[in-house]
Amino acid sequence: MSDTLKVVCPDCDAINRVAAARLGDGPVCGVCKQSLLPGRPLILSAANFDSHVSQSGLPLLVDFWAPWCGPCKMMAPVIDRAAEALATSARVAKIDTESEQALAAHFNIRSIPTLAIFRNGKLIARQSGAVDLKTLLDWFKAQTA
Repeated sequence: MSDTLKVVCPDCDAINRVAAARLGDGPVCGVCKQSLLPGRPLILSAANFDSHVSQSGLPLLVDFWAPWCGPCKMMAPVIDRAAEALATSARVAKIDTESEQALAAHFNIRSIPTLAIFRNGKLIARQSGAVDLKTLLDWFKAQTA
């Protein structure tokens, strides 16, 4: 029997079980039938943050950003490409610190962009500042190895 992972749907937040060996097969949500691993960043809010952090069997890379932040705007395409590159091994998400000030305060976000990695409901690493895709992926892989 293969190992199964919980994967939270990016569209309806339903919790789905997916065989780890089948993550690359384009799994869909059992409730809304949308792709569970769309290869694009999720938009997280206070309403869905906890379920995606604590219920997912995949590591979660979160970009804390703000619309007025120049380095954050430079990071946007990097985050998009990271979501594509990590689609079957991790989740990539964005949190707008302007509209989600309580989440930003909870994680003591003082500088943006700040990247944070969560695994099994716990914050395992974070770093501030804009980086290129290779640096981001290397850092992510080192932290989640």
